[in-house]
Amino acid sequence: MQDEYRTVARAGVHETEVNRSRFLCALAPAATEQEAQDFIATVRKEHADASHNCWAYVIGAEASVQKASDDGEPGGTAGVPMLQMLLRRDMRYVVAVVTRYYGGVKLGAGGLIRAYGGAVGEALDTLGTRTRRRFRLATVTVDHQRAGKLENDLRTSGREVRDVRYGEAVTIDIALPDADVDAFRAWLADATAGTARFEPGGEAYGDA
Repeated sequence: MQDEYRTVARAGVHETEVNRSRFLCALAPAATEQEAQDFIATVRKEHADASHNCWAYVIGAEASVQKASDDGEPGGTAGVPMLQMLLRRDMRYVVAVVTRYYGGVKLGAGGLIRAYGGAVGEALDTLGTRTRRRFRLATVTVDHQRAGKLENDLRTSGREVRDVRYGEAVTIDIALPDADVDAFRAWLADATAGTARFEPGGEAYGDA
């Protein structure tokens, strides 16, 4: 698994104009290929009167799914430069749709490549990106007497507390950077006089 990846901070639209043609780049995070396709369908419906609705998306932390469409523009002048811009910026789990309203001036192949790739780059700059980092999920089980202070210590030290469950004992679900696991075990033993149980689990991505 990748240690981290970047994705778009929020969904949004950024508009640019090139030789009287309007280019509207709609960006959105997409957890799955289906989400990306649904977003594309929504934008196409919203801009059904546009000259073109070209798109590209990258799904997976390893960029395992990469697809793009020129939607009627000359081959390789729209979807591919959009996809290349997403990959150049290390973007993952993201979908981009660039809607073009033709302004009457032909841009040529080079002009189209710059316009479509540039529209995605400017939209990323405007909407912003965020980094997602790989974390080790873990469970800490502790007695009720120590649970309140431990939970407070976890939160004030910046640890990510994902869930707290109360039963015969208290179970606290946390997420740790992999590199911190050994140091955390030592800290936990010290903080609870060795009474807490630590169980490492799987991996997940969270905001860095």
